[in-house]
Amino acid sequence: MTSVPAAAPDTVSVEFWFDPSCPWAWMTSRWVDEVAKHRDIAVTWNIMSLAVLNEDNDDLDESHRAFLPRALKYTRLVAAAKGIHGQEAVKALYDALGTRIHLQGDADPDSVIPGALEAAGLPAELARFADTDEHDVQMRASHFEGIGRVGQDVGTPVIAVNGVAFFGPVMSPAPKGEQALVLWDGVVAAASYDGFFELKRSRTRVPEFD
Repeated sequence: MTSVPAAAPDTVSVEFWFDPSCPWAWMTSRWVDEVAKHRDIAVTWNIMSLAVLNEDNDDLDESHRAFLPRALKYTRLVAAAKGIHGQEAVKALYDALGTRIHLQGDADPDSVIPGALEAAGLPAELARFADTDEHDVQMRASHFEGIGRVGQDVGTPVIAVNGVAFFGPVMSPAPKGEQALVLWDGVVAAASYDGFFELKRSRTRVPEFD
């Protein structure tokens, strides 16, 4: 059995902004789940929207133009779930949506949404909110709260550690065990320095979910 690095003495506050359709956000969220098994962290899960992020982007290719309306359905659904059923509904619905979208490879909202609502223990009637703008004010406010912490030239995920926000970290596959904790402790250390802004390299692999 591998040794586990010592935990920090105090609970670490984490805010996590995600778009359910983003595979990179999904990977990072699985890492945070792994860390939560061994570290004293309190995570608040928040919605952001790739559709909103790109609404004024005229340089998108056709595949992305086709993807964004589908992604918007999921962000609207999560925003409605939070608005009606509270913060505790957000993570359960994210897990259920992500499992279907990323692990099962289902690209059809008409099958993803009912299955995810059932798995999350939420009413099937919520599905209608995926096609309305009734909770767009709240969804957009959450999006801009996250993106406002890091700037417009990034995407999802955004995480804030004890109030200090970053884009990412972007990873593939999501680390587990000691490796996950070593990376987490490094992120916490970086967040502790007010002058730290950016650490980046080009991605050389696709999302690896296993």
